[in-house]
Amino acid sequence: MVNIIWASMAIIGIFYAMMNGTMNEVNKALFESAEQAVTISIGLISIMVFWLGIMKIAEKAGILRVLAKLMRPAILKIFPDIPKDHPAIGYILSNFTANMFGLGNAATPMGIKAMQEMKKLSGTEEASRSMITFLALNTSSLTLIPTTVIAIRMQYGSSQPTEIVATTLIATVVSSISALLIDRFYYHKQKWGK
Repeated sequence: MVNIIWASMAIIGIFYAMMNGTMNEVNKALFESAEQAVTISIGLISIMVFWLGIMKIAEKAGILRVLAKLMRPAILKIFPDIPKDHPAIGYILSNFTANMFGLGNAATPMGIKAMQEMKKLSGTEEASRSMITFLALNTSSLTLIPTTVIAIRMQYGSSQPTEIVATTLIATVVSSISALLIDRFYYHKQKWGK
C-alpha cells in the first residue's frame, strides 16, 4: 500500500510539472537528490559499520548480555503473554538494545523475528496483545545514541553533530512512555468493553 501511495505521489508530481512547464526543475532536482542520496548512504555505511563493530565488541565482552539481563524483568512485565524462556523475548531484547544505540537497520531483522515468534505463540492471523505492544514500543524506540542522526549531521558539516543526544534521549523516553501508556489504555479499554 505504501508503495502505491509513493508511486501515486510521484506520478501526480511529474504530471503537475508537465502541465505547469516546470519539468526542467523536476529533472534537476531528481538528479541532485539522487547524487545526495548516494553521498549520504556512503557516509552512513561507514558510521553503521563502526557502530555495528562496537556492538559486536560489546556482545563479545558480555556488555549486551548484562544489558539484556537488566532489561529482562521489565520486558517480562511489559509482555506478560510471552513465556519467560521463549525465543521471542531474546529477539525483543536484541531489537530494543540495537534501537537504544540508534541502529535501526540492525534492529529490523530482530524485530521481524520477534514478530514471527509472537505470531507462532498466538496461533492466529490477528495481532496479539504482545505484538501490538512490541510494535508501539519499537516505533517509539528509546534511543541513547542516535548514530544515524549524528552521521547525517556530520555529513552536512555540523560543528557539533552530537549535541542532539540529550534532546533525542528526552524525546524517545517521552515517546516510549507515551506509547506504553496508550497501549495499556486501549488494551484495558477493550477488555472492559467486553
